[in-house]
Amino acid sequence: MMKRLFGTAAVVLSAMLTLGACGGGDPLTSASPAPAGSGSAPAAGGKVVIGSADFPENVLLAEIYSQALAAKGVQVEEKLNVGSREVLYDQIKSGGLTILPEYVGSLLAYVDKEATAKSKDDVVAALKEKLPAELEILEPAAAEDNNSLTVTKATAEKDGLTTIEDLAKVAKNYVVGGPPEFQSRQEQNFKDTYGLEFKEWKKTGAATADAIKDGTVQVGNVFTTDPKIVVNDLVSLQDNKNAFAAENITPLVNKAGVNDTVRTTLNAVSAKLDTAGLVALMKRVAIDKENPDAVAKDWLTQNGLL
Repeated sequence: MMKRLFGTAAVVLSAMLTLGACGGGDPLTSASPAPAGSGSAPAAGGKVVIGSADFPENVLLAEIYSQALAAKGVQVEEKLNVGSREVLYDQIKSGGLTILPEYVGSLLAYVDKEATAKSKDDVVAALKEKLPAELEILEPAAAEDNNSLTVTKATAEKDGLTTIEDLAKVAKNYVVGGPPEFQSRQEQNFKDTYGLEFKEWKKTGAATADAIKDGTVQVGNVFTTDPKIVVNDLVSLQDNKNAFAAENITPLVNKAGVNDTVRTTLNAVSAKLDTAGLVALMKRVAIDKENPDAVAKDWLTQNGLL
């Protein structure tokens, strides 16, 4: 989730795949700090300022928002690759940014450290209560960049796996992989939610998707929009009991800077965006090394939004 013009393709790919391995992680918090002097005063002249964290997916989403709004005659300024949520949140609250692609579960955890909501509806309801008066979220997309338990397509077919709950019958024979903190964060959660007990936990880090493919582990923690899911023919199992909080993508906006045209346009984008489609877009950006501006334009055109 980066953009800029994007340094080098290798940097883009490395950033995407490294972020895709964070267990119980939060992409915006994992981003790098903003450069000195990157803050800004509120925009003048009625334009909206769209920000992003400095990783490829978030930049791509910001490009989609930006081009969709420009097509409706909205004056847009882009401030991409700003940094982590700590930086971005302060800027959008103050009005230095107007619009930011966000992830509902991680945003709720940021504004309410005691939050327990897991389902999309519960998370969205909690956010509407907890966000400060200056901010609001618009309609969330079906698309999520969430934690998952992921297996090969062959394993899913062999063992009849569609949901994480299905793993209960085979987990004791499975080695599970993820980043170093994955076991400490999720082992009890999986036991409580699904009754899962794995044969062994391995620290596979950024190589988790590859470890699943080559059989080092049978199941692993991969973010649901990691393009290696497509490249390696993997299947993310449905989290049917919400072990992981929902992470639907949604525009976070500063109320004072948006009007009905902005709201309607961004809600129309969210209505078309799903996880499978976002994975395909991220493959183009992170694996095929296409410019996110062009990828965003293609997606908007194909969905009748340009």
